[in-house]
Amino acid sequence: MAGMQSDTQSPSTLIDGRIAELADWRGETLARLRALIRQADPDVVEAWKWRGVPVWEHDGILCTGETYKAVVKMTFAKGASLEDPTGLFNSSLEGNTRRAIDFREGEAIREDALKALIRAAVALNQSSRAKKKA
Repeated sequence: MAGMQSDTQSPSTLIDGRIAELADWRGETLARLRALIRQADPDVVEAWKWRGVPVWEHDGILCTGETYKAVVKMTFAKGASLEDPTGLFNSSLEGNTRRAIDFREGEAIREDALKALIRAAVALNQSSRAKKKA
């Protein structure tokens, strides 16, 4: 059993690999989003789910970072419950739970607004978890 561990890469290493293999604006965008998530929440935990989707968690899933041909999609698991005062969400708006932000090539990332949204997602997860314990 001990030998099995060396074959499995950590989620962070897998995310590093995804960024490197993209080798274009999508890799740069995913790397920037990852850095902003870590700045907003230094305690964030990286995961790798659903056969290759980078996931960031803190007391539950905060968001994912999927890459497509034309967009890097950042999906917030409980986005419908988050305040979005600056209107960052521009995708998956019809659902009851998730909300997403599609980043396209050449678009500026509104970093302060995004970090505020990440911190709100952490706070929501923490309050949900506290309610479950109560």
